[in-house]
Amino acid sequence: MNALAANELLRVESLAKTFTLHLHGGARLPVVHGVSFSVAAGECVVLGGPSGVGKSSILKMAFGNYAVGEGRILLADGDRVIDVGRAGAAGILDARRRIVGYVSQFLRVIPRVGAIDVVAAAAQESGLDRAAARERAASLLARLDLPERLWSVPPATFSGGEQQRVNIARGFAGRHRLLILDEPTASLDAANRGAVIDLIAERKALGTGFLATFHDEDVRARVADRIVDVSLFSDREVA
Repeated sequence: MNALAANELLRVESLAKTFTLHLHGGARLPVVHGVSFSVAAGECVVLGGPSGVGKSSILKMAFGNYAVGEGRILLADGDRVIDVGRAGAAGILDARRRIVGYVSQFLRVIPRVGAIDVVAAAAQESGLDRAAARERAASLLARLDLPERLWSVPPATFSGGEQQRVNIARGFAGRHRLLILDEPTASLDAANRGAVIDLIAERKALGTGFLATFHDEDVRARVADRIVDVSLFSDREVA
């Protein structure tokens, strides 16, 4: 049955993932098995557990970067449900444009494009017109304390922390109902971690759901509505 509850944005059912190491004789590396949880509108679900248990792999499967091994990942799309594991490339790209956004630990952008244009492009992709998109981009960059003199500069020249602020602004620029955050505050100072906490709270109040990982325990404690301990589903023994 594919139906989701009225307030569910994402449901993970009996999810499993195993990598095949082709350069090591086809050895199989199980990552997780039996993972089940859901994310509701206005809720932040944080994946917990030590490094290496499979948290980022779950996020990448939910975003369609990794293939689903077993189980299902169901994504709400209005009156219908998208099965992420079966959506195909076109379906995944459409979902990313309209429904689900992603903030990783690293900024990957087209060289020579200024920071404000990087962020504004994400806002336009979600439906804002050019003027509104640039206004949204400027507001986010200002809130994340990126100096205005850098807005027209390509982010490739920035420090790691400055690049991550652009990355976060790009992720929050759209109007996605679900945002996936993979250690978004790892390279930020306390003030900018606080700004991210505020952005999450504001979007939650508007009904956005979050699936996230955080290295910083204070940030995790302040934003998490529920924590899913991934170590309960992890299996790192090579078969």
